[in-house]
Amino acid sequence: MDIELSPADEAFREDVRAFLRDHLPDAVKAGAAATPSVFVEPEIGQAWNAVLDKKGWLGYQWPVEHGGTGWTPLQRYLFEKECAAAGAPNLTVLGLKLLAPVLWTFGSAEQKARYLPRILSGEDYWCQGFSEPGAGSDLASLKTRAVRDGDHYVVNGSKIWTTHAHHANGMFTLVRTNPDVKKQAGISFLLIDLASPGVSVRPILTTAGDHEVNQVFLEDVRVPVENLVGAEGEGWTIAKFLLENERGGSCHAPKLGYDLAQIEAAAKAESDGRGGALADGIDWRRRMAKARLGVEALEMIELKIISEIAKGRKPGPQTSLTKLLASNLRQEIDLLAVDLFGIAGLQLEMSRPLYGDNAPEPLHSRAAQVAAARYLNSRAWTIFGGTNEVQSTIIAKSVLGL
Repeated sequence: MDIELSPADEAFREDVRAFLRDHLPDAVKAGAAATPSVFVEPEIGQAWNAVLDKKGWLGYQWPVEHGGTGWTPLQRYLFEKECAAAGAPNLTVLGLKLLAPVLWTFGSAEQKARYLPRILSGEDYWCQGFSEPGAGSDLASLKTRAVRDGDHYVVNGSKIWTTHAHHANGMFTLVRTNPDVKKQAGISFLLIDLASPGVSVRPILTTAGDHEVNQVFLEDVRVPVENLVGAEGEGWTIAKFLLENERGGSCHAPKLGYDLAQIEAAAKAESDGRGGALADGIDWRRRMAKARLGVEALEMIELKIISEIAKGRKPGPQTSLTKLLASNLRQEIDLLAVDLFGIAGLQLEMSRPLYGDNAPEPLHSRAAQVAAARYLNSRAWTIFGGTNEVQSTIIAKSVLGL
């Protein structure tokens, strides 16, 4: 694997840097910095999407024939790395990186023509209806039923942990269309309009205090048969394809490296309580070095996967390795931030009842509050997109051949 950049790639990176300097809005950058969860709120994310769409860069991972840029895998990686270094928000992947590849791979010509442009324009905002109260890591056990009735499916059931369902106007979901065959074989992939009668969304507030996930209830919801993606019973194959994109469709190392650099810079200004900087302590330096090495190792693995993609090979189950490493690093880095900032945030909250809004704001207090919320939110990283245990099993069987 050659990780040296060619002159053309160097020039491309400089173009991306210049664009970000000139076109990344301060409000969008501030919103990203204040976001405790994986995705920013739509008013922040869609504003950034609109900037990228105007430039023609929003579908940078898409095929050219569907509105993509034609960038190489390495250029896509460089774009993500420069966006992370500039403090840009994560793109909302649900429509752009999960549903869109499903549509251009399995969808009908009519589905591609209708939905792909609306994802880029922001007219459609999608959520993912996979997990259920009794079907999370064992997704094949899902019970939401879709019964054919003429030109419609009648859908009954519920989906849980549905990210941004309260913002979305559409949900791509897995449903059971045949209960009499092997459970994986009886699953289909449907697109559901969330404005349909019988759909209700109930918020789930997390311990981090944010409203990111929901439970969606489906009661006799009529879905046109034309909203079936692929063939009936092909949902499990489509789901595996989608989950590989979810686990490996983005590079995690750039954002993790950016967050770690922010913590490292702040630690140099934070007192250790003994008259020195926290960053000078041997325990702190050891923890930072471990995290930094982990990020660098993850980046090398992601670059290796990019190299394989550039040669026309699919990464396949190797994406489970990046998902596993990224999840653990995300939690380690968020814990570092809590240990650095936590007390400042507590001091701010404790002082408000005494002094009101005029209470003095301790050093890094705002960052402290976000850090604590991020730490709590990132507990889910080792669960969503496949638990660590599931990823370890996939790696053992499919990568190592054990």
